[in-house]
Amino acid sequence: MNNINQRLANMPISFFAIIMGLGGFTLAWERATTMLQFPFISFYLYYFTFFMFVVLLVMYFIKIIKYPQEVLKELKSPIKLSFFPTTSISILLLATAGIHINPELSKYLWMIGAGLHFAWTLFILSAWINRDIDIKFINPAWFIPAVGNIIVPIAGVHYGFVNLSYFFFDLGLLYWLILFTIVFYRIIFHHPMADKLLPTLFIFIAPPALGFISYVQLTGLTQIDFFAQFLYNSALFLTIFLLLQFNKLIKLKFYLSWWAYSFPLAAMTIATFLMAKLSGFLFYKVLFGILLTILTLLIILLSIKTIKAMLNKSICIEE
Repeated sequence: MNNINQRLANMPISFFAIIMGLGGFTLAWERATTMLQFPFISFYLYYFTFFMFVVLLVMYFIKIIKYPQEVLKELKSPIKLSFFPTTSISILLLATAGIHINPELSKYLWMIGAGLHFAWTLFILSAWINRDIDIKFINPAWFIPAVGNIIVPIAGVHYGFVNLSYFFFDLGLLYWLILFTIVFYRIIFHHPMADKLLPTLFIFIAPPALGFISYVQLTGLTQIDFFAQFLYNSALFLTIFLLLQFNKLIKLKFYLSWWAYSFPLAAMTIATFLMAKLSGFLFYKVLFGILLTILTLLIILLSIKTIKAMLNKSICIEE
């Protein structure tokens, strides 16, 4: 097996976390353009993200055809299995970001993404129930299937699928509450997670932040109510707590899992934009600007480190 084929065989499904990060980044800047009047930024970011998604999708399809045994290994891994829904979440994010850029394409993407994510949810839940999984393999990446369900309503309501959107929203929140308890218990009372998985701690932010965004979209809130405040404040506390750990986390060796920093932070940035819009408080407007700046610098850093890792051939290698 030559070097290129070997790297293709070892291409991890977690590569699609890059698309999640870029998709969230695109949506954050899409919100920012309403304040800054720079619409071209989100337009170009959207099509760049779409292009990257197609490239990764083609590469992974080639891997499925040429190295199906390697794909099966990932599907059987209690850690890597949770990253497969990053594919459907990527489609849902492209659908959401494309609502005003390419509405017709966006609607079809939403239908594909929602259907695929529901299938992944059923598959992964069945795998967890029917396999004997040691608690040491549980990590925040297990939130990924729940995250996808909470994303569905954001574009779903726009296209008139209100009841279906409520179904996904309720499923995602239920999933989140159950997994939050399990994952938190594992982190506190069992062996520390491997360094490679520590960046996934940021995924804790995503469910409540996305829950807030979806809840606002579903209910058409014009002012913040108790439940919206609960979801946003939960995400805000987790963001503050994890950003305080960032000095430690940034010193870790670079892995693709570093992209787990990006999407949750993007979700929190978008949630803060909505909070600023609904509350009118200056604090949230300033916080939105700070979070958007941090997110932009983070995406630049992650992009540079990923390119360097690819050139140094330190990713897509046998573990």
